[in-house]
Amino acid sequence: MPNITFSSGNEELLNIIQPLWEQLNEHHRSKTQHFQQYYTKFTFDKRKASLLELANTGTIRVDLAKDLAADHYAGYCVSTIDQDQNGEIQSLFVEPDYRKLGIGGKFMERALARLDENSAKKISISVAGGNEQAFAFYRQYGFFPRRTTLERLL
Repeated sequence: MPNITFSSGNEELLNIIQPLWEQLNEHHRSKTQHFQQYYTKFTFDKRKASLLELANTGTIRVDLAKDLAADHYAGYCVSTIDQDQNGEIQSLFVEPDYRKLGIGGKFMERALARLDENSAKKISISVAGGNEQAFAFYRQYGFFPRRTTLERLL
């Protein structure tokens, strides 16, 4: 079992997550039935800009999991609280080789503790279409589908 260490910070850690985020974006592109073009055009720079905008009006936290022996980041979680005290797990990814080791659960525990400590009014997570298998994971932490948003192809 790898020796995983967790660390956290703010927007200054966003660049570290880029290669992991790109894997997540590719995962979403491969799973979607209708929005391959969206994920093909969606770049880390665009995602980072949207997260920095949230950080400017609220708060952001980046949690990282690092395999110390391999000197390799294995996953990340980004959570935010907006100006209205709404919390959101913005993005969570663990590399396939590191799944089933409790890393995703640790990310959720850390993020939810922070959101609770900061009195988030509500906490949400968006799951990309095609990635519904993630529902079972999030259900363990009290998250359930409340609505489905449909988007028109352009």
